[in-house]
Amino acid sequence: MITRARQRAARASLAALAAAALTALSACASPSTPTRPHSPAPHHSPQKAAPPTLAPGPQGLTPVFKNAPRAKQGAPTVALTFDADMTAGQGPRARAGERFDNPALVDTLRRLDVPATFFMTGRWAEEYPAQARAIGRDPLFEVANHSYSHYSFTRDCYGLPTVAPHRMRADVERAFAAFRRAGVEHPVPYFRFPGGCYDQRALRALAPAGVTAVQWDVVGGDAFATDPRAVARQVLDGVRPGSVVVLHCTRSAAPATERALRTIVPKLRERGFRFVRVSEQIGAARAPKEGRAA
Repeated sequence: MITRARQRAARASLAALAAAALTALSACASPSTPTRPHSPAPHHSPQKAAPPTLAPGPQGLTPVFKNAPRAKQGAPTVALTFDADMTAGQGPRARAGERFDNPALVDTLRRLDVPATFFMTGRWAEEYPAQARAIGRDPLFEVANHSYSHYSFTRDCYGLPTVAPHRMRADVERAFAAFRRAGVEHPVPYFRFPGGCYDQRALRALAPAGVTAVQWDVVGGDAFATDPRAVARQVLDGVRPGSVVVLHCTRSAAPATERALRTIVPKLRERGFRFVRVSEQIGAARAPKEGRAA
């Protein structure tokens, strides 16, 4: 009797163990159970802060930025900007072999580790989408708007064709759309008027676009220049703390720019200048005003 009782108890224990094992196996096979327990939760990087812009001007006009404050504390800053110009009518010239891009210039900026802002026309982004995308995705650079087709927003601007006032905002938005199609995911909300020409009518027309118009205080003088030493000298003579320098990223129209950079960059660094993008210059321009408001 004792032996049979022990046998029944043993069988009961084995049955219980089998049931427990089956339950555990079923739980492991359940689709609702993670296949890799104790995996860390996915990390979501914080969303990138929006680029700074200036407050609207009087009567809500588009604000205009020229240079950052002439700071006397810390390393002086300078922003190199490059206009990537191309008009709607220059497609046949590009197909015939004229180069409106300048990959060597971009490579030199990368090699020298120089942040920069590219003011790009929408037509340029359409002609060179791979280059536009590469510039736009490089954390060293930022892409800003230079209109769709480099038409003037005023009359009598270096002989450029003009954009009708009721088409000005649409022209800017068309350029941003061209950037997105090329793969430039995060262009900055800055706009440079073709030729630097603007008036109150243009500033009023662009106000709904929410952009900050960016001018400059140093003209590089590289348009159609062939002597890189002259371009470098003009930039070096003009730069001050907080300066914005306008240069060009078009091989056919500004063939000396890349070579001039090889002199400009080391010389300014010898003077203690730190290279920044326009967004940092605008942020610096906003800071004193925000401090006074507080």
